[in-house]
Amino acid sequence: MVETKNLVFEYIRRDEEGNVEGITRAVDDVNLSVGQGDFIAILGHNGSGKSTLAKHINAIHYPTEGTVWVDGKDTCEDANLWDIRQEAGMVFQNPDNQIIGQVVEEDVGFGPENLGVPTQEIWQRVEESLKAVGMYEFRKYSPNKLSGGQKQRVSIAGVIAMHPKCIVLDEPTAMLDPNGRREVIRAVRALNDVEEITIILITHYMEEIIYANKVFVMDKGKIAMEGSPKEIFSQVEKLKSLRLDVPQVTLLAHELRESGLAIPAGILTCEELVASLSAIRRRRGWG
Repeated sequence: MVETKNLVFEYIRRDEEGNVEGITRAVDDVNLSVGQGDFIAILGHNGSGKSTLAKHINAIHYPTEGTVWVDGKDTCEDANLWDIRQEAGMVFQNPDNQIIGQVVEEDVGFGPENLGVPTQEIWQRVEESLKAVGMYEFRKYSPNKLSGGQKQRVSIAGVIAMHPKCIVLDEPTAMLDPNGRREVIRAVRALNDVEEITIILITHYMEEIIYANKVFVMDKGKIAMEGSPKEIFSQVEKLKSLRLDVPQVTLLAHELRESGLAIPAGILTCEELVASLSAIRRRRGWG
């Protein structure tokens, strides 16, 4: 669905007077491949290049060097731009920057209307999309009456209504409280599991990636780590060296393992930790 080959992106830095200070390489020789139906997470601290990489998938940025393909189409070819932006939808950090309608259902219908979709089909898509993210009952509401998590789900519904094959979410929960983050990630997982939409999630919240098929960790514009969530979380010290937090349950399991308990590396959930501790308890005959 998405492939990058030797992708490089550079931009010119200027001072307050507009004078050139230098060139920054924000993405540096990145190669990745995302299959149709995959759930990919891209992690990294602020300034690591993850959001810049995401903007190449929707052809917001163009490579300085290398190539990006979306569904086999080169993003640098102008003739492909319309198709690419239909096939790879984008959801940003702040839902207020994407919501433009005065009523939820009108906002969700805005994208397909601009694609020239017939009116009857637009309303069918609006209904399907709002149901997919659990927001159909709010279809007559003003977006101003919604919580942050609900607004972000409406933003996602607006992208779904355009029938993309892939959705790129650029830190979609960064401005939300814990409940809002859970709402959005639950909706994203459902889209991947039920609708089989390819998901590329850009985030710095480690607990959001445990359901991904594959994780890429970026640092200084490069891919510093890649693997399954379990493989990534098995390397706690390396994650710390990349200035990334580790979920509390993973950190606790790591420290217990370091203290001598035979706990598997890469614990992802509380349930896994409890199961491991219970197994140790039975083996040792603890009451």
